[in-house]
Amino acid sequence: MTQVLESLRQMADLGGPVVMILLAVSVVTLATILYKLWQFFAVGVGRHRALKEAVIAWDRGDRSAALHALNQSRSYLAPVIEMAFSAGLQDAKRLEAEAEVRFARLEGGFRLLDSVAQLAPLLGLFGTVLGMINAFQSLQDAGAQVDPSLLAGGIWVALLTTAAGLAVAMPTAMVLSWFEGRMDAERVTAERAIAAVLHPQGHRGSAQQTGMEPAHA
Repeated sequence: MTQVLESLRQMADLGGPVVMILLAVSVVTLATILYKLWQFFAVGVGRHRALKEAVIAWDRGDRSAALHALNQSRSYLAPVIEMAFSAGLQDAKRLEAEAEVRFARLEGGFRLLDSVAQLAPLLGLFGTVLGMINAFQSLQDAGAQVDPSLLAGGIWVALLTTAAGLAVAMPTAMVLSWFEGRMDAERVTAERAIAAVLHPQGHRGSAQQTGMEPAHA
């Protein structure tokens, strides 16, 4: 741990304030990612087995089994499906809005992660430009006594900020992409569940059979 802190301190000394900013941003980003992982786990993102069983039972017309399965569900979408059980076709938009409210809570912090993924490389590039300016100023001050190592040293120190920016941005972009993929899957699950509850096949089958009875009479 001491060696890691010492390495970070040396990097901050070499890279200047830009690296310090990137280090602070990386801490905030890591905290946000850990919080989102905990939040996804706590509400059961991706864990809708009982909820799906309730929807399947409702879809085939078994209302008691559907209600029993829904009572066993710990999904954050369970209240939306419970509302759908007693709703009509005219309530579809409201049910979708209720689901979106829950999705919005889970997507809190995504904009921060997106901003970090986009701005961290630019911030690193900004630090590189500042470092290059300082390197060439030192080269100019040296006059005729030009030392190639002076320029080379200034350049690699300047490029350190770009590397730091990319090191922050790339993992953030990958994690954000994973989060967004999970939320896309959650939306598909909610849309299919609401559609199945509002348009159950069992109900249509019963209606068709009822409609055919007079023809056989």
